[in-house]
Amino acid sequence: MTAEAKATMPRWIPLLLGLLGSTTCGMLLYAWSVFIKPLNAEFGWTRAEIAMAFAICCLVFGLVTFPAGRWSDKIGPRKVVMSGGVLLAIGFILSGFIQSKVQLYITYGIIAGLGGGMIYLPPIATAPKWWPDRRALATGFAVVGLGLGSFLMGPLATYIIEKPGFGWRYVFYYCGIAMGVMALIAGAFLEPPPAGWKPAGWAPPAPPAGAAAPKVTRDWTHEEAKKDAKFWLLYLAYFCGSFAGLMVIGHLAGFGRDQGLTAMAAAGAVSSLAFANAATRILSGLFVDWIGIRVYFAATFALQTLAMIAIFQLGGSFYGLAAIAIIIGWDYGAMFTLFPATCLQFYGPTAQGSNYGLLFTAWGLAGFAGPWVGGWLKDATGTYYIPFLCSAALCALGTVIIITTKPPEKKHAD
Repeated sequence: MTAEAKATMPRWIPLLLGLLGSTTCGMLLYAWSVFIKPLNAEFGWTRAEIAMAFAICCLVFGLVTFPAGRWSDKIGPRKVVMSGGVLLAIGFILSGFIQSKVQLYITYGIIAGLGGGMIYLPPIATAPKWWPDRRALATGFAVVGLGLGSFLMGPLATYIIEKPGFGWRYVFYYCGIAMGVMALIAGAFLEPPPAGWKPAGWAPPAPPAGAAAPKVTRDWTHEEAKKDAKFWLLYLAYFCGSFAGLMVIGHLAGFGRDQGLTAMAAAGAVSSLAFANAATRILSGLFVDWIGIRVYFAATFALQTLAMIAIFQLGGSFYGLAAIAIIIGWDYGAMFTLFPATCLQFYGPTAQGSNYGLLFTAWGLAGFAGPWVGGWLKDATGTYYIPFLCSAALCALGTVIIITTKPPEKKHAD
């Protein structure tokens, strides 16, 4: 019996399941800015108060990925993802019935955010195990749905909100049901490959001819990885890039409306960001194979720094805002291929669910801080200039960290 015959499913299936699960998460998170105007109009809430719901959702989403990753390592990804799908659907649908900020914070922020975090991590940890020959590409494919979900949700939500007889509440009703079904399908068939499995015809790279016999090494355990200083440098860089990207995502449509764009034009800019956010997750894996992780990583952080400075000058027209949104979406989305791939390169696949789950909590903290700080500074200053400038500074810090942080030495097997 061949190695391939021992597989429980064709190895492209985990990629599609990851795509479906991450699309669900993208619909949950990345079109939030389309709700700013209707919630402000109906309830009179400030930008900071509305952004708090998104901030809480990001925080809960990010923090729950760590226990979700550990649960996935122990009991398998299927139960974790399906349970998350049920919670996400309940929280999102209930958000359509809210009458107060506190209710929105609980239903969308806590319940839906908890479900989304349970859905997100397991496929990212599982898919590369099926593709040891193309791990970065597999990771990118598994997370491409985050961008695809927002690409779909931005115009869809705007259409429902603007349609006579409907409104923002119906977005939560209809999309909540759809997202729950998508997550249940994504989780129902997700499982890791059997122990010792490898693709037919593939073997780990051999050492160069004439080289000394390599030392026998092993993957880092989760306990070892979380004590490594380089892990926490990656954590800080993840926070910096996520803070900047999520601040823009949480306020892009509102910024566009402030600049005089129509609702559909502002939603179009959101979709432009989402399209780039989706495309980069696959294509960045190809670029990594070509030029290496660190070079490409540093280039994306540096480019995002420049885009954060340019958005205020160019964002007054649809084409200018869309162009900047594409750049920011590309660079922000690339992180979700590059950080798990870097974590995998640094510490190995054995504890990837736990290691990347902990690393991803940086995104949750940034998701809480970025959108809320952006809204608070906008309310305090009357402009987005200061929020975008702060984001540019954090991106610059992330660039320095990525350039100077090298992979740790492998652990020697006992």
